[in-house]
Amino acid sequence: QVQLVESGGGLVQPGKSLRLSCAASGFTFRTYAMSWHRQAPGKERELVATITSAGGSTNYAGSVKGRFTISRDNAKNTVYLQMNSLKPEDTAVYYCKASNLPRVYWGQGTQVTVSS
Repeated sequence: QVQLVESGGGLVQPGKSLRLSCAASGFTFRTYAMSWHRQAPGKERELVATITSAGGSTNYAGSVKGRFTISRDNAKNTVYLQMNSLKPEDTAVYYCKASNLPRVYWGQGTQVTVSS
């Protein structure tokens, strides 16, 4: 069965870093584009970063460009989100998503809270 399991979230002070991981199983990970999304309380879910199936191309939301880095290890069936210089407005539940249309899978999310 398909599983996407995020980890690495938590409480962190502004300016610090966190690395999120998303471990995939139950599908052919290397053939799926991967992305990270986030949803803050009272707001719609938004796209944070994407990476192609082979990892050759990435894209970022303007609000995180230069601070966040998405990467993947197809040998480990895992996608990462390195988050640096975190801000209070980065507080949200972070979700990973696997896409190989028409198939789309979501993880259950991990909470990131940026606060002093």
